[in-house]
Amino acid sequence: MADLSQVKEHAKIIGADGVHVGTVDSVEGDRIKLTKADSGLGSHEGHHHFISGGLVAEVEDGVVRLSANADVAITFEEEEGE
Repeated sequence: MADLSQVKEHAKIIGADGVHVGTVDSVEGDRIKLTKADSGLGSHEGHHHFISGGLVAEVEDGVVRLSANADVAITFEEEEGE
């Protein structure tokens, strides 16, 4: 796992494939909280989702790069309150 203290608010989060996954709202413990704008559609709209810090491969130039492709990473997202 990368050093999450390097993750900054409003940083872009991209998958290993270079596809946009979300935008950092904050870091809470060992999870990255995504902005509500990246929360998805339907019943997922309007609340925060989280990505495990264990998926972070590196933080470089203000960009959080994940170890999984974007389509796989979003399947690991946790909803607020989980």
